[in-house]
Order: sequence, then structure tokens, then C-alpha cells
Amino acid sequence: MADTKERQPKQAGAPGPAAKAKKAPKQRPEGEPQEPAGPPPEPAPRPRLLEHYEQRVRSKLAQQFGLQNPHQVPKLVKIVLNVGMGDATKNSKALDAAVAELAAVTGQRPVVTRAKKSVANFNLRQGMAVGCSVTLRGARMYEFLDRFISIALPRMRDFRGLSPDSFDGRGSYSVGIKEQMIFPEIDYDKVETTHGMDITLVTSAGRDDTARALLREMGFPFRGEAPVAVGG
Repeated sequence: MADTKERQPKQAGAPGPAAKAKKAPKQRPEGEPQEPAGPPPEPAPRPRLLEHYEQRVRSKLAQQFGLQNPHQVPKLVKIVLNVGMGDATKNSKALDAAVAELAAVTGQRPVVTRAKKSVANFNLRQGMAVGCSVTLRGARMYEFLDRFISIALPRMRDFRGLSPDSFDGRGSYSVGIKEQMIFPEIDYDKVETTHGMDITLVTSAGRDDTARALLREMGFPFRGEAPVAVGG
């Protein structure tokens, strides 16, 4: 029996079966990071001070102290920057400014330090914010130390070198800074309160003589000594 149903003519421009078979572009799940467009970023160059340590300082210290095991050669472990704000309990804006300045100097977000116990004479209660601190390691530690030696220290008022006796007997060296404006990252016009900071360099030396030799070869300008030039 013949099919009486008329076939309708195919309209021009209508999507065919092949077009309908095309899948819609796959959507990225919500929350998944998108791939950056363009070529991948180039890796950051190694810190200059780290290259200087590996190429010159390590072999010189091993020869100077007769160290056969390369793991015995002293090295920098970390740098701790601490800012104490005595009036942080009364002026919270000063503490916020100190946190922002320390972050600009180090490139790392500081942590707010709090009182471990209550002191009635100072109206201090346990848990109150009393300052901020940052611990630097790795490449960021060497970059900060390079800027501190070559840029910040020469900007200190009446600077005649660092004391060679500020070691703690276990290879750690501490230096006190009276003004934070010696760092070029801080805008002088935006500073509301002048404060200092303590900078502690922790080494793996374990002894003061080897730690002093390490810092001297890294370019530390000790008082009464000509600093070692760090190659570029």
C-alpha cells in the first residue's frame, strides 16, 4: 500500500544530522582554575647571594675549618624579623601599619604575636596583640639578606659597621634596627609611627666562630673589617 503522507521539502539552511551530532563545548566545572592564556611564565632567577654561597663561600669555609663532610659546612637556616609594639593594645592602627610595612619589606604576610601571660603592671592580659613577626626561609631569605646588606644598612644614620659580638653562643646573630625607614620599600610620607625591629639570623654552625666566618663571607659589614665583595 502506497504511503499517502507527503514528504515535506527540506528547508535551506536547516541544520542537518551532522550539525546536530556536534557536541556542545565542554564547560569547566565551577571553582576549577582556568588555564592562563599565552606562554607559561619564566622561572624566577636564583638569588645572587645563594649563588655566591654555593660557588665561593662553601668551599672556602670547608678549607678554612678543615671540614670533610659537606653537611658540616655552616649555612643560613632562617631569618626572623620581629616588631614589638608596646602600645598595640591602645592603638590598633599602629599595629596594622606595622604588619603592612613588614609585609612590604619581606614579601611575606606577618603573623601577629600575642602575650603569653598577663602582667598587671603593664595592663597586659594573656592573648593581647603585642607585635608581629615574619620567618623567612629559602630563596626569599637570601633575597632579603642581599637587600638588607647592600641597600638598607648603608642608609642607617652614622653607620660604622655591625657589632661582631652579637652572637648567642650557638651560631645565631641578632641586630636591632631603630627605624624602619631604612628599607626602600616603605613610603616615608605614609609612615605614622616610627618603630624598630629585631632581625635574627639563624645558622647551622652551632659555634660563634664558624657563624661569624659565614656571615663575613656573605658580605656582612662587621665593624673594623672590610666587607667581602659579593659577585653579581
